[in-house]
Amino acid sequence: MEQLTTEVLVVGGGTGGTAAAIQAARLGVQVMLVSEWPWLGGMLTAAGVTAPDGNELAAFQTGLWGAFLRELERRQPGGLHHGWVSFFTYEPAVGASIFADWVAALPNLTWRWGYHPREVLRSGNRITGVAFDPFIVEAQITLDGTELGDLLALGEVPYRWGWETQNQWQEPSAPKSLNDAVEPLLPVIEKYPVQSPTWVVVMQDYGAGVTAPLIPSMGSQASFMGAWEGYGPTQFLNYGRLPGNRFMINWPQQGNDYGVGLERLIESDSARYAYWQEAKNHSQEFAHFIQANLGQRYGLAENIFPELEGTPGGGGFALYPYYRESRRLVGLATVSELDILPMPGGQVAPLPLNAEGVVDAIVIGNYPNDHHYPGFTMPLTPKAIRWGGRWTGTPFTIPYRALIPAKIDGLLACDKNISITHIANGATRLQPVVLGIGQAAGAAAALCVQQACNPRELSVQNLQKCLLQDTHAPAMLVPCFDLLPDDQQWLVRQLAYLGHPETYPPSGFTDSLKQTPSIAAKGTSTFCGQYQQRQDNSHQLLYKISDRTKVMNLVAIEPWAADQLMQLDDNSQINVQGIHNAGGDWVLVTHVQVIDEM
Repeated sequence: MEQLTTEVLVVGGGTGGTAAAIQAARLGVQVMLVSEWPWLGGMLTAAGVTAPDGNELAAFQTGLWGAFLRELERRQPGGLHHGWVSFFTYEPAVGASIFADWVAALPNLTWRWGYHPREVLRSGNRITGVAFDPFIVEAQITLDGTELGDLLALGEVPYRWGWETQNQWQEPSAPKSLNDAVEPLLPVIEKYPVQSPTWVVVMQDYGAGVTAPLIPSMGSQASFMGAWEGYGPTQFLNYGRLPGNRFMINWPQQGNDYGVGLERLIESDSARYAYWQEAKNHSQEFAHFIQANLGQRYGLAENIFPELEGTPGGGGFALYPYYRESRRLVGLATVSELDILPMPGGQVAPLPLNAEGVVDAIVIGNYPNDHHYPGFTMPLTPKAIRWGGRWTGTPFTIPYRALIPAKIDGLLACDKNISITHIANGATRLQPVVLGIGQAAGAAAALCVQQACNPRELSVQNLQKCLLQDTHAPAMLVPCFDLLPDDQQWLVRQLAYLGHPETYPPSGFTDSLKQTPSIAAKGTSTFCGQYQQRQDNSHQLLYKISDRTKVMNLVAIEPWAADQLMQLDDNSQINVQGIHNAGGDWVLVTHVQVIDEM
């Protein structure tokens, strides 16, 4: 068996593992990345979720997440503005090519794919490496970037799987009991130990009058009736519309979430593969239902994902399921629902403090808490606000301690497997957050190698400065709605809030709003009409086409554009610069000008 050594070993080429390997290598250490699949990026590519959620506001587009978006904007023909579930949709292969190019540009990063971890090497309470079928890798620091926290199980690292009760973490949305017959959540707890995955399928509109190849039924008894009830077929398809008249099908309402026998995901390779086959067949049955009900112009997209042995996916089907939940590390700190909810009277969560009273935030997120259990809507404490004319989640941060095992050295978690409760996982599992977790874990691993220390011994202030001042992709660590990376005060304010958390405003606004330049942004058009604000603080533009008055929704992710919309008087005549998204039926506003002031 081949014996290899490296300074940092990353196992798993998902969203977090890919980010960790890239970040650690960019900091100059020797890195080996071992993945199961030939596409890197996980949820963002191979699992097909190419309509990412969360961290959509301009201020939060930092770190590797922001760099990924900028590169997508450069590479994706037709742009990113097509669907309504996300401000960014793109072809999976375009995302995969970005990560592959970033990895190829790093001579100190070795990537091997097609291998599963078989054994975790330990010396007492220290992880020293991982064995794969044909080779063994010894490393100073190992990172678990697997989709389901496989290294935690193989290395006998304490982890959680399933639900926690309300009295464990005082989470308002958690069940009071896991086995009380009167608990209304009991049937859900028994059926779904974790959130349901989805096997994403990409469909295509082949055009009016064209007959797409028939999608065979799998003979499933699943009922998809009511899948687009309340939306209509067009809005349903536009949910995850991609460039080229294609559609990402990742639909939660009577759709292709699949939650049957979820314990199989962690039982054995054969049990996991049996689940895969069923989940893929369930998505194919849903695609068959869509074609049968909406018309045969809609068929499976071709050549979206590579065809590989060992997976039912490929072609129009993602390579493997979109996992929403993993085994979850027992870490030095556990992120609970209380850590992601906003402060009373505020719009941001409190900053996490370690035992020394030091802020140890290393990742930001802002997604609402969102759980998936087929046939059941989970009641959760709200954490959303109307911002820029559209609902978004209230921001929160993740502490460095949540990446570190409570009692094991030489290991960091870097995906959905961090120390998190089942309830809080609904907000932290999203793609931009996990990309940030990976970036932070990779930076921590590199610093540990350079400073010859264990992850628990690393100064979090040094890690924070490394992330904030990264030469490739500096990452925001304290969420501020109106603090953009090109602001001269960006770094100063970030460090100030980290050093003096009592000065962090509960509103999340620093009052350092930078005004928009007068020139139009790339890809924008100008729209003219009458402004109206609705009672829910959303924004609309009324304009005339021929003899008809039409309505266009206005939304913003730039702080100055959001501020301009809020300052407008009803019935003002305005010119709006922005990007039209037909799938979302909105204009993403970059600049507003009142015509009377021209």
